[in-house]
Amino acid sequence: MIVKRVLAHRIVAACAAIALTAACTSSTGDGGNESAGQFPVNTNDEGTPTRGGTLHMLGTADVDFMDPNISYNYIGYLSQRMWSRQLLAYPAVVGKTTTPAPDVVTELPTMANGGITDGGSTVRLTIKPGVRWDTTPARQVTAADAVRAVKRACNPARPFGGMPNFESLIVGLSAYCEGFAKVDANSASAMAQYQNSNDIAGASVDPADPQTLVFKLTSPTSYFVDMLAMPVFSPVPAEYDQYIPASAELAQHTIANGPYRITKYTPTREIVYGRNPAWDAATDDIRNAYVDAIEVNQTGNAQTIQTQLQANNGAADMAWNTAPPNSVVPGLIASKDKNLNLTPNLWSSPYLVFNTVSPNNGGALSSAAVRQAITRGIDRDKLIVDLSGPQVSPPLTHVLPAGLSGTESNTSPNPHPFDEGKAKADLTDAGHESMTFKVLYPSDSSDAKSVFLTLQQQLSKIGVTVEGITANSADFYTKYVTVPSVARAGTWDVAIAQWGPDWYGDAARSYFGPLFYGNDGNPGSAYPPNGSNYGFYNNSEVNKLIEKASSEPDSATASKLWAEADAVVTNDAAIYPITSPMVPTYHSSRVHNTIVIPNYSQIDPTNVWLSER
Repeated sequence: MIVKRVLAHRIVAACAAIALTAACTSSTGDGGNESAGQFPVNTNDEGTPTRGGTLHMLGTADVDFMDPNISYNYIGYLSQRMWSRQLLAYPAVVGKTTTPAPDVVTELPTMANGGITDGGSTVRLTIKPGVRWDTTPARQVTAADAVRAVKRACNPARPFGGMPNFESLIVGLSAYCEGFAKVDANSASAMAQYQNSNDIAGASVDPADPQTLVFKLTSPTSYFVDMLAMPVFSPVPAEYDQYIPASAELAQHTIANGPYRITKYTPTREIVYGRNPAWDAATDDIRNAYVDAIEVNQTGNAQTIQTQLQANNGAADMAWNTAPPNSVVPGLIASKDKNLNLTPNLWSSPYLVFNTVSPNNGGALSSAAVRQAITRGIDRDKLIVDLSGPQVSPPLTHVLPAGLSGTESNTSPNPHPFDEGKAKADLTDAGHESMTFKVLYPSDSSDAKSVFLTLQQQLSKIGVTVEGITANSADFYTKYVTVPSVARAGTWDVAIAQWGPDWYGDAARSYFGPLFYGNDGNPGSAYPPNGSNYGFYNNSEVNKLIEKASSEPDSATASKLWAEADAVVTNDAAIYPITSPMVPTYHSSRVHNTIVIPNYSQIDPTNVWLSER
């Protein structure tokens, strides 16, 4: 079921490009497909692992929500690694960090073991005995706890942002969510009553076994099992019914089933994790939990954090949400600093979104010919220089980064290569030899600002004047790109955005469904605010390919369909990809077994050990 299609020669090439003493590996997933895990620079795994000590993590930001079924952010996911176990999770094993493995369930469901039946339309997972909640007394996690997760996800107070990934796929979930939307969003009891009195036919407990969870799908898919590694499916206890989902009150009353529990949480300032006495290591093949405690300070800044980590004084061990600043990364690479990791995370970050419904310039961006001309006027190589160069930011010329189903290359297809003269001539032919674009970018991103300035210079050479529109990262999404009226008013023409897969492996749908499914604006469309098709791109051929690939049970066939969709979207110039960057992470010398999990863009804290305590 797991499809990873990065060729071995690409893995070797990527490592050579980094120019560091790196151990590069590939592994084979289900069905014999070649897969790419992480490309570790130095896992610092010499010596014998020891238990004990406190891991000190420094950061600049808090989780989005301390709620497993609602959090939709890599920082929230990183926090959950410590205290909230998933159905499936990504192991801290070199070469397998993007391959889902059983966490609270006994095995990965397949047709061979009977976990997948009815031609792929029914999926069963059984909860392991001994996985317990940190309650008094400790209580076994059940299949009903996993059903509760699905039911909470589309609550009216704060629904999970990735619902379009699976809402129409699980039988009965769309109707359930439609009814849930009418419940009082300010009443925890009203929401709990709705959850507990309304069933979902496609997410239930097996009547013959209270530990077995049964999913029934509207159609077979190749990707559903891989999708179950998303935390939205993580079991949650009945006690959560007392609180509004994602609320500040719930954040102070979390109940753990992982190796750690939250012992202190001061939003935007501090999180402390201590050992969970209800956790049984024998049930957990994902987390070794070597350290006794993890303390997170969220009040720093990226430059100061990097300085503290390089000081190696025991007060700073790892970053929480930051990466080494761009200004220091080339030096760390050149010096072959053994505490640096460079890891691919299969993101497209940043990329340019064209607002096809902007009325500006006579609605020019609604024309594929105009968008194609604009892309020919952009020199990707120069933008990559702004992003620390190709060692850190290798080029991406189309939608899907290599490592996901549907592609084997980051640089093919590339239908509109840089050609300034052709770009200018094509704009003249289209009747738009002079235009003004409003480019929206997050003001708190130095990368986005650098890209904007270079873009401004480049496009001026083909007759396009570029004006900047800035907003902080939060407002960029909540007040601009996810608000339809803002796009239609022409407040912005081009946005500098980023995107990453919601899961890994057979995950092409996590790009195409949210970003490019127009469906003519009909129900299921990924137009904002329900999806992330910020530019309101709509192409009937792409819509049909997405629908067909989404319901294709054979992964190889689905992969070919996703590749077709990628070619059409890229040729249409719906977006302008720039890079699928390597993620730099840094740690102090006393931290060992530093395996980066791409889903968190960070080293896994639950598997490091400390040489000095």
